[in-house]
Amino acid sequence: MQKKPNALLKFSCGVTMKNRFMLAPLTNQQSYEDGCLSQEELHWLTMRATGQFGIVMTCASHVQEVGKGFSGQLGIFSDQHIPGHKKLAANLKEHGSLAVIQLHHAGMRSPEKLIGQSPVCPSPSEKHGARALTLNEVLSLKNDFIQAAIRAKTCGYDGVEIHGAHGYILTQFLSKKINKRADQYGGNLENRARLLFEIIQGVRASCGPKFLLGVRLSPERFGMDIGEMKSICLQLAKEDLIDFLDISLWDCYKQPEDEAYQDLSLLAHFTSLDLKKVMLTVAGNIRSGKDVHKILNSKVDFVTIGRSAILHHDFPVKVINNPDFETIKLPVSKSHLQKEGLGPAFIDYMSKWEGFVELDSFE
Repeated sequence: MQKKPNALLKFSCGVTMKNRFMLAPLTNQQSYEDGCLSQEELHWLTMRATGQFGIVMTCASHVQEVGKGFSGQLGIFSDQHIPGHKKLAANLKEHGSLAVIQLHHAGMRSPEKLIGQSPVCPSPSEKHGARALTLNEVLSLKNDFIQAAIRAKTCGYDGVEIHGAHGYILTQFLSKKINKRADQYGGNLENRARLLFEIIQGVRASCGPKFLLGVRLSPERFGMDIGEMKSICLQLAKEDLIDFLDISLWDCYKQPEDEAYQDLSLLAHFTSLDLKKVMLTVAGNIRSGKDVHKILNSKVDFVTIGRSAILHHDFPVKVINNPDFETIKLPVSKSHLQKEGLGPAFIDYMSKWEGFVELDSFE
């Protein structure tokens, strides 16, 4: 039976999503440097709610000041951020979207010039000029993820996503290439995954059974092993503490880079798993109506949309109304992006993506 993109989806926590589209957590560099919400950020995200994304997710929002990954990043590490988040969550929910915030810490990928000190990592990284976290700092990091989730619930968000992908701090703990710790947070996979599971357990215990809880993982790069990532997914399903898994594939149609796993497509490695009650979403090169239908009919519960959501704030409406919908051709004008709700800082950031923006394009 084919999945319809406008079909309702009920998560195990009881929360219902009105369709099968989630806005990807997109870096946009348009909040204030202290992590407070800007009007530009509010406008950009609210437009995606008016465009009928079932879940509107914020950009990666750092849970510690030292975990800032990019200029203009939205924060959730302090109570000073609460007023902005309350306004944002209310705006998103007003249009029928589920409001979800992604909880993030960049770890060794925090630029020293941005945070004013050496970045932190599970183990020292000469390449990134990062120092190792002490055991007490690991425990503080765990608590700060949990406190950020509690703060998010206080602000009215429907849920949170724990960012364990793309080489940021939880990926760094998961990676046997990066994590060389000799304590209970390093060594075998159970130890390297311990922090992720303890954060999930703490968020569920603190925020309750009706709070939407997801985890983002990426199975390749930064020392990730597809087999290990599959084991973590199965363990997450077995523990029945999360509602959805967000697997960032970079490209939903690619083969694994590791020859040992090329018996299946990268997507099929995860759609073949028995995830029990946990819903699966994937991201990576889903850019048209045909892509949406193809991925939904590949045992994926809902799609995560990035670039197409930048180009069309109402991408879900366009695909629901026209299964053959194609996005506007690249490069696009800056005035088009402005009309689609991007602020100046976001447009400037997108201008650095090769072939995305016409460089002299304000009409």
